[in-house]
Parts: sequence; C-alpha cells; structure tokens
Amino acid sequence: MEALEAVLTRQSVAPAFLREPAPDDAALERILAAGACAPDHGKLRPWRFIVIRGQARERLGEVFAAALLKRQPDAPEAALEQERSRPLRAPMLIGVAAAIAPEHPKIPEIEQILSTAAAAQNMLIAAHAQGFGAKWLTGANAYDEHVRDALGLAPDHRLIGFIHVGTIDGSPPAVPHADAREHTIEWRGPG
Repeated sequence: MEALEAVLTRQSVAPAFLREPAPDDAALERILAAGACAPDHGKLRPWRFIVIRGQARERLGEVFAAALLKRQPDAPEAALEQERSRPLRAPMLIGVAAAIAPEHPKIPEIEQILSTAAAAQNMLIAAHAQGFGAKWLTGANAYDEHVRDALGLAPDHRLIGFIHVGTIDGSPPAVPHADAREHTIEWRGPG
C-alpha cells in the first residue's frame, strides 16, 4: 500500500472486530520499526513498546482487575470480569509509553509525549498498511500506577495507551474522516 493511501484510508477498528491471526513476527517488526521512526527532538528515543500476546493477555487482565480493586475496593465481580476480559478482545496489544526525561534542559515533557504519540500513530498506519485492523485505546488502565508498575515501567514513564491489533473480522462501521478544510485557516499575519 502506498504511504499516502495508508494514511488517508486508516480507520480505527474496534477490538470487537479483531481476531486471529495477529501480526506474525515479521509484520510486528515492521509495526515497531514504524513506531521508532517517529519525530524525536533531541534524539531522546522516549518511546517504549510493550508487546502483549498469547497468555500474557490473560495476565494483563488480572493486572487490570487488581488495578480496579485498588481504585474501587467495592467493585462488583461483573466489573472485575470486564477488566479481565479487556485484553482478550484482540489477539495482540502493544502498550505504548513515554520514558520521560523530566529535567531535560532543552526538550519539555510535552514534546517527549508528543513524540510517543507520533510513534503510536505510525504503528497504527503500519498495521493498516499490512492489512491488519488496529485501535489505540486509553481509559483508566492507561493512567493507573499499578498497571504501569506491573508492565515494568518506571515512575516517570507515561503510559499513553494500548494499541489493539488483529485481523479484521466482519464489517466494522466506517467513521467518516473529518474535512480538513473545516479545521484549517491560512494565516497571513497579525490582524
């Protein structure tokens, strides 16, 4: 798939439409390599990618349930089961985190997070270009210290979400892309 076509045709595919097979090792390598091509002011390489597949998804579900119990000690069993099932909705997840250099004299934290977000977007496009569906999801687990620690991330790392990846099964609803003209102005100088 040509690069511009991949960018213009990429859609988020809900995990309900993602099945096996997940990307094989070669396809995964290309997805991760695309992430590592993100813009990176100062060559800090802030991105961290955590591949979660197979039975590790069940273990992540247990981490999610434990995190919910820490946030809500009286959480009902149905809510805990929902947390346990979250990672099982797609055959592969990629956790994406920013390893922040908080006191960097030149590159503020926001630029390090933006570089990591660009890496996530590159991975979404690379998955799509290889024929896979993917969706970047956040939610409470992406911002939870227990989850961050269980994934082996340091306290100054920022987990920016999980990319769910798999083979598209069925017909996910198409979401029309925004019309860029509605969000664009041409600036010609101050008023």
